[in-house]
Amino acid sequence: MTQPANTAARRLVETLIINGIDRVFCVPGESYLAVLDALADVRDKIQVIACRHEAGAANMAEAYGKLTGRPGVCMVTRGPGATHASIGVHTAHQDSTPMILFVGQIALTDRGRGAFQEVDYREVFGGLAKWATEIESPERTVEVVERAFATALQGRMGPAVIALPEDILHADGGPAPIRPVTPAKAALAPDVLADIGARLAKAERPLIVVGGSGWTDAAAAALADWAERCMIPISGSFRRKDIVGNDRRNYAGDLGLGCNPKLVARARAADLIIAIGARLGENPTQGYTLFDRAHTAQVLVHLHPGAEELGRVWPTLVAGVADNSLAARALATLEPGRTWEAEARAAHDDYLAFSTPVPVTGAVNMSECMAHLAEALPPTAIITNGAGNFAAWLHRFYRHRACRTQLAPTSGAMGYGYPAAIAAKSVHPDREVVCIAGDGDYLMTGQEIATAVQYGINAVVVVVDNGTYGTIRMHQEMHYPGAPRTIATDLKNPDFVQYAEAFGAFGIRCERTEDFPAALAAARNAGRPAIVHLITSAEDIAPGRTISGLRSR
Repeated sequence: MTQPANTAARRLVETLIINGIDRVFCVPGESYLAVLDALADVRDKIQVIACRHEAGAANMAEAYGKLTGRPGVCMVTRGPGATHASIGVHTAHQDSTPMILFVGQIALTDRGRGAFQEVDYREVFGGLAKWATEIESPERTVEVVERAFATALQGRMGPAVIALPEDILHADGGPAPIRPVTPAKAALAPDVLADIGARLAKAERPLIVVGGSGWTDAAAAALADWAERCMIPISGSFRRKDIVGNDRRNYAGDLGLGCNPKLVARARAADLIIAIGARLGENPTQGYTLFDRAHTAQVLVHLHPGAEELGRVWPTLVAGVADNSLAARALATLEPGRTWEAEARAAHDDYLAFSTPVPVTGAVNMSECMAHLAEALPPTAIITNGAGNFAAWLHRFYRHRACRTQLAPTSGAMGYGYPAAIAAKSVHPDREVVCIAGDGDYLMTGQEIATAVQYGINAVVVVVDNGTYGTIRMHQEMHYPGAPRTIATDLKNPDFVQYAEAFGAFGIRCERTEDFPAALAAARNAGRPAIVHLITSAEDIAPGRTISGLRSR
């Protein structure tokens, strides 16, 4: 030991251990050296993964929280370290993911002087996190960290931020932690459940929408089994399509960007919508146009762990505050006394038709590549992505078959997918993990391939290279038509095979659809981190859309 056993730094680490934290993602900094020193003594309990950028570390922690249901822990230094990490905090907040960000801070005695890298973290993160604070009394370290766990896990899950003044980390940290934090979870009220049951029995066109965080495999399976037995059409919210297996006979697709028009029509025509965990924000409601407020007051049953989300945008017919998994298990006990066979079969047929590969103009058909990915990988494979038009091919044509196999930011954060894949593979080294990333998306955090190589985390990334920021290019073509009007969207990319090899990873180039299965297999079997450099055409800008077609309109 290089510091006394009772310092605030050691109490912080003890609190992490007792709460089941087994890895910390960080970029080291001199502002929290005492915490790093305390972590050095517990290497057998907590793995410290040092990343190449704080955005990568924060995205890894967010993905860990999303995948495990425990807060992902990220540690960064003050000033630039914290602001770099803020993107992960924003994603955790938007995606309702439990996460704790620890930020090294200037000494308490230097506050207000404009000290080196001084930032007021309560002010900076006040609107990004559920709670942002600074430890000012070292003897309250355990209290503050335990409150962060409770805040991250209770109600609508989310991130907490704790600033750590470097001078207090060496002081007496007060009492040691006694037991782990057990988050309080609300169950669905019996009268609300009965009301839902009565209304469901009378409905002719019901639709279930699942979303949010905190789902257990058992609860997701119980709800899916019940809904399939009753043949109630069930859909996922934006980037939550893995909660229910897409091969279920009643699965209707996901309400997100580029949504199936037939699912949009089904949602509008529903006479009872049971939304569990979904916030029903901008993307799943198609820019707040999917529903009418007068209509939701007559048909919407909204169940959510955060009371503040109920009635936030949409008036409800029935509202209930409940943990998503507890609400799902309660619903699965209902016996409506009827089924909706025709509705469910039509909804699933619509989904199957929409997720069937489509023709393209280029040599690589992304719809066929994503369909092959679903066929080649086992049901437990974890698929990750960031943001961009490339993701539309993945979400539309890849079919998830197990819960918690999708890691994607509802925040629309570019650069998320590859760090998320590294985090997922570190948690589940026995499972296959594949990231689908656009060329612009990947290079925002692509340097984390050095982290993957250093720690032997053998995730695969398919870099979809069309030489452009595709989403922005598409909108330029739509709203400011004419090739001379496009600006700031062309990209000159490296040879990603050489890029991979420079880090000691495996790389393979693919330029034709028919070569993709072999390229993917080579990457999966490489025995080291791997990149598939998939060359696509910007002409095929999105499923069913081409640049030429946009211009002709």
